[in-house]
Amino acid sequence: MAVSDAAAQLARLGDTTFPRLLAKHAAERPSAPALREKDLGIWQAMSWAELKAEVEVVAAGLAAAGFERGMKLALIGENRPRLYIGMIAAQVLGGVPVPLYQDAVAQEMVYVFRDAGIGFAIVEDQEQVDKLLEVRREHPDLRAIYYDDPRGLRNYEEPGLASYDSLLEAGRTRLAADPGLFDREVAAGSPADPAAIFYTSGTTGNPKGVVHGHNNLISVSDAASRLEKLGPDDDVLAYLPMAWLGQNIFSYTQWLVNGFTVNCPESDETVASDMREIGPTYYFAPPRVLEALLTQVTIRMEDAAPIKQRMFRYFLDVAKRVGERLLERDASVGFMDRLLYRIGDLTVYGPLRNALGMSKLRVAYTAGEAIGPDLFVFFRSIGINLKQLYGSTETAVFVCIQPDGRVRADTVGVPLDGVEVSVSDTGELLIRSPGLLREYHNNPAATAEVKDADGWYHTGDAGYFDTDGQLKIIDRAKDVGKLADGSMFAPKYIENKLKFFPYVKEAVAFGDGTDRVMAMLNIDYEACGNYAERRNIPYAGYVDLASRPEIGKLMAECVEQVNADLAADPMMSASQIHRFLVLHKELDADDGELTRTRKVRRRFIGEKYATLVDALYDGSDHCFIETQVRFEDGRTGSVSADIRIVEAKVFPPAAATRAA
Repeated sequence: MAVSDAAAQLARLGDTTFPRLLAKHAAERPSAPALREKDLGIWQAMSWAELKAEVEVVAAGLAAAGFERGMKLALIGENRPRLYIGMIAAQVLGGVPVPLYQDAVAQEMVYVFRDAGIGFAIVEDQEQVDKLLEVRREHPDLRAIYYDDPRGLRNYEEPGLASYDSLLEAGRTRLAADPGLFDREVAAGSPADPAAIFYTSGTTGNPKGVVHGHNNLISVSDAASRLEKLGPDDDVLAYLPMAWLGQNIFSYTQWLVNGFTVNCPESDETVASDMREIGPTYYFAPPRVLEALLTQVTIRMEDAAPIKQRMFRYFLDVAKRVGERLLERDASVGFMDRLLYRIGDLTVYGPLRNALGMSKLRVAYTAGEAIGPDLFVFFRSIGINLKQLYGSTETAVFVCIQPDGRVRADTVGVPLDGVEVSVSDTGELLIRSPGLLREYHNNPAATAEVKDADGWYHTGDAGYFDTDGQLKIIDRAKDVGKLADGSMFAPKYIENKLKFFPYVKEAVAFGDGTDRVMAMLNIDYEACGNYAERRNIPYAGYVDLASRPEIGKLMAECVEQVNADLAADPMMSASQIHRFLVLHKELDADDGELTRTRKVRRRFIGEKYATLVDALYDGSDHCFIETQVRFEDGRTGSVSADIRIVEAKVFPPAAATRAA
């Protein structure tokens, strides 16, 4: 299909709004489940007809409170049906929902409330109410706060603070007087209207508000849905933050496009068990979630009986050899390998998929940042149709997708129909798509920086197309550097290789402009704690465990294996890690070291821990440091340690043998 034809098709598909899609599903499939929520251990379902009825009431309640077209509504909390209902209700009235990260502190929220001019909010519970009352001291334009969970809020006497139930009561009263309100407001909406504002993670500064219209969100999501044959019978687990566009696309936009069922887990702690109960058919996970799942698998196998460990390792080797080829329907796989894989599926892979809640998965996507190839191959080798896609908040997620039969660990697929991708002379990726942002809210200068007069969005990512027409992402263009000898230095590539190991939770690589690559590592407290307990290694908390020489040796083994892999890659052999250290604290978003989507703020970390960076490069074998930390309740404290710096084993270039 020609790009212009596909773009025209996408434009037609996007010629609707989210409230109209809701009305369509309620009319065509009124009794089918739209939402499920697990409450007190029991799954409660809401049909499309019930959903539409409650959206009508909430929209009327907001209208009675003075919410009008163009106003902004903040939504803060875990994935809850009432927050989804609030989002659609705002769009019914021509308002603009603004989801915020539920773990953000009040001071972070102040900037967004001011920048977006938010006057109304629907939040989950007392924790979020307390934050918004603090926000209102600096942003008095916040006139109404509605809460879902009333626990702890009985004695709150704040102006404009009310329960979600009271919003429903006001809505019923308003509908009794104006029963045509819903139909009238939905008809007044336009596909070109702003549908929502999503704030970026703010890796290098204040977050920017990305404004998306109904048409651009719906059009590309519909095209991706058609590619994967999504439909009403699919199930999705909504467990990631609503404020992240990735989650919002999969559990809101595509939900309303396809009419499938979205399931909201009871809590963060029950996601794994809830996923096993639901058995989603369509799944989305950033690499950090997949890394955590692999860590859980590794810990369980380390605690298993020796015979089970041997069986697991044997059949995992079989899976690595032929699993991906079978998933891709490669006819060249021999009978004996097929038989061994079948036995492995009955004894290892099938039970493992079931334990992960992935037995019914038809397709799973990973995106948000680059995934380590070893991690990607692991999931595909055990029979999970995991695929990479490429996109961003500004592009409504879908730019490139890996089609079935052409899935590779080192690419992110081919452009979606109607999407153009070009590579500039400097290697930067440029995108033109129906899904591009309208603008950055209140920031025309930033909009002009990334979106040129010809409609090309400048991504800031470095990449190229291979001979198969698939896109390869190297790294953020600003992060790709050079070592002193001119060799390419791609820190994210190195960090992802390190994080494949279950014992490494985070990694930060340094080397741009220097003669050698160095690294800081965060241990995975659960995996390393399990490792220590099984070897009778005593420890008293995170700082003590991270400083144990046995853990340092374990980290050295991980680094050595990464270096062996890098040595076999002609492009990356010069980027082997020469020295590393294990940080005395976990990198934390509350301390500014990570974004709310858990992306490493490498430059900030380099400045904050400049003493440690200097010690890595000046030959020191240890370095004392004291660091201020922020606790969940807002209090601050400090943690200190004398950190040991370890020399890592490096290999001659093209040494293809993996370290033992």
